[in-house]
Amino acid sequence: MDEDELLNCMRCGFCLPSCPTYITSGFKESHSPRGRIALMKAVVDGLIEPDEDFETSLNQCLGCRACEPVCPSGVNYGHLLEEARDIINQNKKHSLPVRTVRKAVFEGLFPHQNRMRNFTGLLGFYQRSGLQKVARATGIMKLFPESLATMERVLPKVPTMKEMKNRPRFLPAEAPETKKVAFFTGCLMDTMFLETNNATMKLLQLAGCEIIIPESQNCCGALHGHSGEKNGSKELAKKNIQAFEDLDVDYIITNAGGCGAFLVDYDHLLKDDPAWKERALAFKNKIKDITEILFEVRFHEKVKLELPFQIVTYQDSCHLRNVMKTAAAPRALLQAIEGIEFKEMKDADRCCGSAGIYNIVESEMSMQILDYKMEQTKATHASTVVTANPGCLLQMKLGIEREGLNEKMRAVHIVDLLMEAVK
Repeated sequence: MDEDELLNCMRCGFCLPSCPTYITSGFKESHSPRGRIALMKAVVDGLIEPDEDFETSLNQCLGCRACEPVCPSGVNYGHLLEEARDIINQNKKHSLPVRTVRKAVFEGLFPHQNRMRNFTGLLGFYQRSGLQKVARATGIMKLFPESLATMERVLPKVPTMKEMKNRPRFLPAEAPETKKVAFFTGCLMDTMFLETNNATMKLLQLAGCEIIIPESQNCCGALHGHSGEKNGSKELAKKNIQAFEDLDVDYIITNAGGCGAFLVDYDHLLKDDPAWKERALAFKNKIKDITEILFEVRFHEKVKLELPFQIVTYQDSCHLRNVMKTAAAPRALLQAIEGIEFKEMKDADRCCGSAGIYNIVESEMSMQILDYKMEQTKATHASTVVTANPGCLLQMKLGIEREGLNEKMRAVHIVDLLMEAVK
C-alpha cells in the first residue's frame, strides 16, 4: 500500500456526509472512507488481520469517490481502494467456482470485443426468439434474486450481430469543422448500447467534428481495476494507449462516465512503469466527455434543440462528476433544449447504487441506495430522468420499474435525449 497516501487522511470526517454507504448503514464508521482508510492502515501496521469483516467493509464501498472532492487533504481514496482490493485478491485463495467465473469474465470475455459481441448476440437471440416471453410467462425469472429479475425487464433491445460488426472507422464533419477527435467506443457501449454510440457520433458530426474510431481499441479495464485485477487493467490500458497515441487528434471522446474516469487514471495505473508513464499521461490529457466537447464548441447555440413539453431532471454519474470534474456541461446542454422544464434533483450528486456490478454483488445495499434516489427523483415530478453512464441508466430504469412508474417516467442517456431534440 501507498503509506504516504494512507497518512494523508487526517480523520477529520469531512467525507462522512458525502458517503452513501456510511449514511445508508446507519452511520457505521467502518462503512465510511475515513473508517476504511483506518482499517487499511491497521492492516498495514499489523494491528489487525485482513479478515472477512475487513474485506466486507471494502466490498460494501461503491467506489463512487464522492469523498475526494470534499477532502481538505486531497486523499486519493479511489486509488487506495483499488490497491487494497488488488492486494487482497492476489493473496486470497478463491473457491473453484469463483476462480472459474473470474477467469471467464476478466480474461475470457471483456478483453475481447468479438466475444463481447457474441455474448451480446446471445442476449439478442433471447429477446427476439420468443425465449424471453416464455421465461416470463412460466415464471422462471422468479427463481433469480429480485434485482436481477427486474434488471432483465429493463435491459435495452440488443442490436443484431450485423449491426454490431458493421462499425465505422472514420466519419467526416457535417458542419464547418471545429475539431478532429477520436472516439472511445467502449465494450458494452458498442454492443448493448450501440444506438447511444451511434447518436454520440452523429452529434459530434453535427458539431463539426471529424471522427476517427480506432479498430484496435478495447475495454477500458475499469471492471478489472475495481475488482482487484490490476494486472489485467494494465494490459488493457497499454493496448488502448497504443491504439490512440499516433492519431493526430485534439481529443479522445467518451460517452460513459465510468469508462472516462478510468481512462483519465491511466497515468496513475502505470506510474511505476517507466516505459509507459509518460505515454499514459499524454493519453490522459486528451480524454474529454461528450458533453464537454459539445459545450466547448457551443453546439447548443449553433443547433436548434427542441422537444415537446416535459419535466427533465439529471442524475450525475459519480465518476463523471467526482473524477472527470464534469457537472456543469450536461446541465447547460439540457437547459438549452426548448420546450422542456429542467428541475434539479436533491442530492443529484449522490450515487444511485449501480457502481459497475455492485448492484449484483451487493444487491441489498444497492437497492436501499436506489430507494433514496427514487424518492428524490419522484419529488421533481420529472417524466424524463437523464444520466451520462450506462450503469446509471440501467439502475435508474431499474428504480422506475420497481416503483411501477413505467407509464409516467423514463430514463435516458443524455446523448439520446439531445439526438431527440435535434430531430
